[in-house]
Order: sequence, then structure tokens, then C-alpha cells
Amino acid sequence: MKGHLFYGAVFFILAMVISVCAQAETCPHWPAERLRNELNALEEQLARWDAAYYQRGQSLISDELYDSLRQKQQFWRVCAGRAGEPPLPLLPAGKMPHPVAHTGLRKLTDRRAVARWLAERRDVWLQPKIDGVAVTLVYRQGKLAQAISRGDGRQGEDWLEKVRAIPGVPSTLAGAPDPLVLQGELFLLMTGHRQQAHGGVNARASVAGALMRNRPSERLAQLGIFIWAWPDGPPEMSQRLAQLAAWGFTLARDYTRPVSSIEDVIRWRERWFANPLPFVTDGVVLHQARSPSGRYWRNKPALWAVAWKYPPAEQVTRVERVMFRIGRTGKITVVLALDPLQLDDKWVRRVNIGSLARWRFWDIVPGDQVAVSLKGQGIPQVTRVAWRSVERPVLTAPDAERYHAFSCFTPQAGCRQQFIARLVWLSGPQGLMMNGVSEASWRMLVEHGRVKELADWLTLTPESLRTLPGVGDKQAQRLHQQFMLARRQPFQRWLLALGAPLLAEQLAGVTGWQQAKRLPTHIWQRQAGVGDKRAAQLVAFFRQPALQRVANSLRQQHIAGFADDALNDPDVDN
Repeated sequence: MKGHLFYGAVFFILAMVISVCAQAETCPHWPAERLRNELNALEEQLARWDAAYYQRGQSLISDELYDSLRQKQQFWRVCAGRAGEPPLPLLPAGKMPHPVAHTGLRKLTDRRAVARWLAERRDVWLQPKIDGVAVTLVYRQGKLAQAISRGDGRQGEDWLEKVRAIPGVPSTLAGAPDPLVLQGELFLLMTGHRQQAHGGVNARASVAGALMRNRPSERLAQLGIFIWAWPDGPPEMSQRLAQLAAWGFTLARDYTRPVSSIEDVIRWRERWFANPLPFVTDGVVLHQARSPSGRYWRNKPALWAVAWKYPPAEQVTRVERVMFRIGRTGKITVVLALDPLQLDDKWVRRVNIGSLARWRFWDIVPGDQVAVSLKGQGIPQVTRVAWRSVERPVLTAPDAERYHAFSCFTPQAGCRQQFIARLVWLSGPQGLMMNGVSEASWRMLVEHGRVKELADWLTLTPESLRTLPGVGDKQAQRLHQQFMLARRQPFQRWLLALGAPLLAEQLAGVTGWQQAKRLPTHIWQRQAGVGDKRAAQLVAFFRQPALQRVANSLRQQHIAGFADDALNDPDVDN
């Protein structure tokens, strides 16, 4: 896990992480005791994951979710007045000092930050940011003598015997200086991996697991190495790359490109993101060719190299509220109000998780942390519950048996949502096409008692509309005009607006309410696309007492197809 293997760097960029998080998230509105309890529980869980990871080589959570929850921990510590470095994970014994410290990478957040960094430097080179685990290789007299895990950047674990089992790491180097110190990334070899399509596939955890186990793993034979630093190497990047390739470290040469503008960086970043690569990546790294002598390197973010990460496929955020929405047909859906988070170029504040059954399966309550990603067409979706709140309020969901296609034709107690949904459908593009008459408009009219039945709006005048709070003369005239235009809509469109379960073309021969009400099932079945089930629904629709009351109101308002002079009694026996 990256949070484990780059621990030293994480804490040096804590202020930056908190600043980025704070742009979208605020401290939970919890009493101090609850915040303390929630933070303690999260830290205990992180410690359990760390113990499994370090001591048994097991990754019990995806890399992205672990990283997100580590950031959540840092943020909550600030909220709780405990800013600073939390306790480091308990590492296995047997630490070895690095001959040259591993520096961290400062993470730049966007193209403007990258452009500013680039403008202040010359001779800059770009590499993919390999998603693996960092290692130091030490060659003495041309032979591999040490392989040290990154650890805290100053000292790490002895991985020599395991690294010897990796085919891509040469055991001897001809003509190598003595000693030779290289830093790089051990990664899972992939075939045609497209980061944009396939994501991280938890490759980093697979690598770490193989290296953390006490016994050699068959997985070691599936690992490769990418050398990204040669402290005290040749001053020119091209010289370093050529010599590394001559020794067998060819990937650095193949995937290092000179860049001189933000356009260069973006072009290669997008290319590596979309096209096949032999490794998993999570961004790009910009290196200034010249760097200080290795003895000056420290285990903190370097000044000569930065990272620009790809947006994570999923991010973790807190659930603020759980909202139950009742639609026009009585279907109940559950929507989560979230602490805002940015996915790609959009801000996500709410996500629909579907039915009551699905919500009960997820068991989500306010305070839980959920992972959110974008599916097709950029629609946000919950992919998993990343962390469950310690305190779990009891939520009462609406009674699903109370709501159906013929419930709530008035805004009586418990019916306001469905009633307003009926009005929104009625005025929408599939109904009477009232331009500018929105859900907010209907909510205002219902809340102020102007619309108590589905057809009450037909009786409203500009004068009565002007008496509503915040409604001026122009808005009153505009609303009234749309109401009057709706009067002239054809009968077939009125039926669609009321929710008749048919398409417009299937209503072409229906000219009046009484005619439609008298049609038996077998006549409806003659319509193209109408089967037994739909025919039964239509018969039930036209014979519903609630809809009959609406039809009577429309008749009184002389709406075509409902008025007495438009009623016909067709011969329905043919």
C-alpha cells in the first residue's frame, strides 16, 4: 500500500493534504467526544490493516481506499486538535540504513501548479509514476550486495534474498562504479495494461505482499523494476539512461521523455494514461536532470522532482444525510447527501443508491464513509462502504406498501413528495411542456396552499400568483401564461401528463376520457406493443377513482377530451 511504503513522505506533505481535503470537506458536526471515538476507532482499524500488511504480507483493503482513509485520519486529527504525525506502523525488526535517503515527492494538484513548477526549471524529464514499492539497490564491485525497502526513507528492511529472485534485477553489472546506489520501483509486470480502462487492479498490494512474506513467493518471478534515481550518477540524464539500459535497466530509457512545456507534459500524461503499458501507474513524475549530491538527500519531498497524479478512480467521502425520495409512481429511491468531492472535472454532492432494498443491503447511515466513482456517462455511484461510523443512528424509511402508482393525488400527510413528483411529470417535456415551471415552482405552490388537487393550477390567476412570497409581476405573468398554454394541449398529451402507461403514438385513436374508460382489455391489446400486462394496467388506470376525480376537474375546466361535448360512447364490442 502506498500509504505504508511512503510513510515518511506522507507526513512531510501533511499540510498540503489537509489543504486539499479542506477545499471539499468540513470537519464533522459531531460533539467532541464522538469525534474522538470515531477517530480512535479509525486509527485502531488502520493499525490492524498495517499489522496484517507488515507482519503477514496481507493487504486487506484496496490501495486507493487505504490511502483515502489515511488522509481522512489526518484530517480528523486536525479537526480534533491533534494535528501532527500519528504513530508509525509497527515495522518488522532488522532495519538497514539507506546509503542515500529516499526523498518523497510533492504532489502537484493541477496543470497550473505543474506549469509554475516547470517555468522555474530547465532540463526537465518526465516519467510514468509506477504504482509499486520503492527499493534501494546497492552494488559493490559490480555485484548486488543489498536490496533495502524504502521504510521511512532513512532505513528499511533487508529484501536482498527476495530481490535476487526477481528476473529483471541483474545480479552483476559490468563496469559499475563501486559502490553503485540505485533507487527504483518494484512493480507487477502487466501485459497491455491501460490505466484509464483498468485502474490500479491492486497491483501495489500484490507486490508488497510478495516482498513482505517471510518465505519467497512465486509472485517474485512476476515482478519488474523501474530505476528512477541514480544518486551521484552522470550529470546528464541521457548519459544516465544510456548506461542504465546497457546494464539491463531498459525501462527508464524507454519511458523517460524530455519536456519543456505544460503541453508536453499533458500530451505524455494522457498518452500513458490511455495506452498499453507494462506496469500500473498512478500519475507522472517530473525530474530536473541535475540534483544535489546524494549525501545531501533527505527523507522529505525533493525540490528537484514532483508528481502529478491521475485522479483516483474512486474516492472516499462522508455521508451527511440519507434521503428517501418518493417518485410519481410510488417508487422509493434512496439518495445520499455527501461531503462534496471532485471526480474528474465534476463536483459530486449527492448520489442515488437505488431502492430501499439496496440501501438496507449497504446499511448506510450518516457518518459512514463511502467510496464513490463515476460510471458510464459520468454518473456517480457508490462502490462500497469504506468505513462505518461507530455511532449508528436508527433511520426510519417510508412504508413501501403505502405508495404505488395510484397513491397520493393530494398533498396529504406523507404524500407531498409523490404529489409534487406528479406535478413535475405533468408539466415536463413528457407531459404538458410548461417551460420554466420547475419542481421549485410546484413546491412553492403546494407549500402555500395554492395547489391541493392535481388540476388546481388551472384556476390560478396572475393576481393570486403575485401574492406568493418572492413572486413578482413578471414571474406571475410567465407562470400564468404557461398554465394557459397547457390548456390547449391535445387530449392525448393530457393523458400522458396524467401518467397513462402508453406512448403518444399508441393514443392516436383515443379521443375522450369516457371512451378510454370504457375500452376493455382486448381492445387495448390491439395496439402495437401492448401486451396482457400493459392492457390490464390501462384498464386499471382509467377506472381509478382518484383519476376519475381529476378527470371531473378537467371537465369543469373545459379541457378538450374531458368536457361533456367531447364525450363519446364508442361501440366497444367490435
